[in-house]
Amino acid sequence: MIRRRSTPWIHKWSRPLIGAIAGLGALTTGYIAIEKLTGGAAACVAEAGAKGCNDVLSSPWATIPIFGGQPLALFGFLAYVSMVILAVTPLAWKPGDKNSLKQLENSTWWLLLVGAIAMSVFSGYLMYLLAFQIQAVCYYCIASALFSVSLLVLTIIGRSWEDIGQIFFTAIIVGMVTLIGTLGVYAGVNPSGVTSDSTSGESRKINFTPTEQPNPAFGWEITTTSGEAEIALARHLATTDAKEYVAYWCPHCHEQKQLFGKEAYQILEENQIMVECAAESPKGQPEVCKAANITGFPTWIINGTPYSGVQNLDQLAKISGYTGAKNFKYFR
Repeated sequence: MIRRRSTPWIHKWSRPLIGAIAGLGALTTGYIAIEKLTGGAAACVAEAGAKGCNDVLSSPWATIPIFGGQPLALFGFLAYVSMVILAVTPLAWKPGDKNSLKQLENSTWWLLLVGAIAMSVFSGYLMYLLAFQIQAVCYYCIASALFSVSLLVLTIIGRSWEDIGQIFFTAIIVGMVTLIGTLGVYAGVNPSGVTSDSTSGESRKINFTPTEQPNPAFGWEITTTSGEAEIALARHLATTDAKEYVAYWCPHCHEQKQLFGKEAYQILEENQIMVECAAESPKGQPEVCKAANITGFPTWIINGTPYSGVQNLDQLAKISGYTGAKNFKYFR
C-alpha cells in the first residue's frame, strides 16, 4: 500500500496569507494615497526636528512624474489590490474541470511571483531613498516594504515549484527591468540639497549644515528667495492665530526659514509670527516661550494646536486652512 504524501500546511494556507498581507498593504497605501490626493497630513509620530512620514509625502519621490504627478502610493495601492485578486481568484472561482483549475492556479502563481519580485525591488529602492536621500523615518513606507518582501517569500515557499532555476531566472529579469524602469522614472529628480534660489520651477530639497556661528540677532542668513506661493502663505499665516517659536542657534529653525525664503519670512517677522526663545538674543522672549510650554524648536502653534519640528509648507497650508497656490519651491 502506497501512503499518500500530505500537503505541507504552508501550501494550504499560502494563498489566504498572501491575500491577507496584500490586503494590509492596500489599506496602508490607500490611506497614504487619500491623504496625498486631498492634501491631508498622515498620522505619524516623529521626534521634534526629525523628518517623518509627511516629509516623505512632500518629497518629489512621492509622486510619479510620467503619470502627471500622481501619488506613488496610488500605484502601490493598485499593485496590492492586484496581488489580492491573483491570490484569491483560484479560491473564490473554480472552473468546471480540473485542467482549467490547474492552469488558473499555475498562471496566477507566476503572476504573483512576477508582481512580488517587482514590488520587492521597487521597495528596496525606496528604502534606499528613505535612508540616504530623504533621511526620514516613515513607518508606512517601512511597513509596505515588509509587506512586499513577505509576499515574495510566501510566493516562493507557498507551492512546489517544478523548476527552481526558472524562479531565479525570472527574478533576475524582472528585477533588472524593475530597477531600470525605476531609475528612469526618477531620473529627473534632483537629490541634492540647496542653499540658493531655484529657477527650474520644480521643488528642491533643503538641507542645512551650519559651518559658522549663528548671529544672536538673526541666526544664519537666509539664502533662498520666495516665490508667489511662499509669500501668499506667509500673508495668510499673518491673518491667523499662528506662532512659530524658535531659537537663533537652532539649525532646524533655519531650515524652516529656508523653506519660506527671505521675502516670505520677512512677512512673518513683521507680523510677529516668529517668537525668539533664546534669552541671549536681543529679540529673546523666554518668558513667552515658557508660558507656551515650548520644549523644542521650532514649534508651531496654529489655532491652539502645537506642531513640533520643521513643517513643509504644504503641511502648514493644510493645518492653517490656506487655499491659495501651492507650487512651493522647496521641501525638506
